[in-house]
Amino acid sequence: MSAVAEKKRLTTSAMIASIAGEGQRTKAAPFGKALAELARQRTDIVGLTADLAKYTDLHLFAEAHPERFFQMGMAEQLLMATAGGLAKEGFMPFATTYAVFATRRAYDFIHQVIAEENLNVKIACALPGLTTGYGPSHQATEDLGMMRGIPNLTVVDPCDALDIEQAVPAIAAHVGPVYMRLLRGQVPLVLDEYDYKFELGKAKLLRGGRDVLIISSGLMTMRALETAKAMEGGAADVAVLHVPTIKPLDEATILRETGVSGRLVVVAENHAAIGGLGEAVASLLLRNRLMPEFRQIALPDAFLDAGALPTLHDRYGISTQAMVQSIQSWL
Repeated sequence: MSAVAEKKRLTTSAMIASIAGEGQRTKAAPFGKALAELARQRTDIVGLTADLAKYTDLHLFAEAHPERFFQMGMAEQLLMATAGGLAKEGFMPFATTYAVFATRRAYDFIHQVIAEENLNVKIACALPGLTTGYGPSHQATEDLGMMRGIPNLTVVDPCDALDIEQAVPAIAAHVGPVYMRLLRGQVPLVLDEYDYKFELGKAKLLRGGRDVLIISSGLMTMRALETAKAMEGGAADVAVLHVPTIKPLDEATILRETGVSGRLVVVAENHAAIGGLGEAVASLLLRNRLMPEFRQIALPDAFLDAGALPTLHDRYGISTQAMVQSIQSWL
């Protein structure tokens, strides 16, 4: 094996869950730091996890506020039930685990214990979509579709470290249950270049463009911005609309931007093509009799492979290079 191949193999193993590119600016553990800081001001905040404090960055909260940290073990149903009980007693629980475990193992407890009673529980879940190479057991490719269907539940999909830092106090200020996708560890920092501020329930136009409008959430907003830059200078003029709140959807902003005539509308999401942001936007357009040229960049309706993230992102069309190629072909 050549030295180049060996280096590539070692730096793209399935163990790596970071989405940061080589040389990209990052911030460490934005969720854990933001929650620990907020808890200094709000004594009602408690933190719970299902044996994953280190891997959701909740260990920073535990170190800062050990008397308000609860380790529930590998028992996600108990985690959600306990969070609901603490909320009934006036606390604001932040419950963390992996997205697959919260949605697949504890769905009924979130639905019945937390959402039906509209309890003030914040659920923050790591490894959303295709952010791990561990295969279908750890890839939460259908979580947004599942959680969108629960009444009372607000659903948030932040893009980067800045988005997460600002989303934590915003979802704490919101009265009611929240499901937030979580990027952890060394999280890319991109939105600070766009005069961005997170507002719950609001989409933000990060850049304009006459040829293409990419509507995106989560890490795909980072990829959308990279795609727009890559296509500058002749290929296409690309606008990017970041939608960090999946539910409730900022319908007014989406309708305003998709109503600009002559643009290809592309929804890009780190989620299966079924049930996520793409279908939410398509439904909104149809109900309002808007018929732009419409395409989706999303994960397939399939159980995905295990492997290295860069390889998988190329394979399933959500890498920057794959996005550029798709949009060029549609144009």
